[in-house]
Amino acid sequence: MSSETGTVRLHRVLAAPVERVYKAFTDKQALEYWLPPYGFTGTIHEMDIRVGGGYRMSFTNFGTGVSHSFTVEYIELTPNERIRHTDRFDDENLPGEMQVVIELKAVSSGTEIRIVQEGIPSVIPVDSCYLGWQESLEQLARLVVPDIPDHG
Repeated sequence: MSSETGTVRLHRVLAAPVERVYKAFTDKQALEYWLPPYGFTGTIHEMDIRVGGGYRMSFTNFGTGVSHSFTVEYIELTPNERIRHTDRFDDENLPGEMQVVIELKAVSSGTEIRIVQEGIPSVIPVDSCYLGWQESLEQLARLVVPDIPDHG
């Protein structure tokens, strides 16, 4: 078995306040909405937003109904600035621990996001992982960019 692991790096600027973007990374309903790549639904089974806590989530293929799940553990939570966590797939065929760093920075037009995910299991093509992240970030933008006032 190859021990080679992959890394993806993403950079985006979203026209949304940093507080709203941070909330989208730490809110159960928000994560279920935007994190699954296209064609998947997301379910968070349990969630504990604190260092040492985390969440367990499943992505379910909408077409086939097949699910895969993973566990996230928070290492660092600096509100509106930085989130570091580990990811572990529950499937023993996808061994190892991935390290994810999400950095947020308020900029003149909104929020700059930098994401680095390291330790991607060798059986997962890095380009597939990168594509999945791109799809997720498109959905994140659709959630956080609109500034919709409450009426009534």
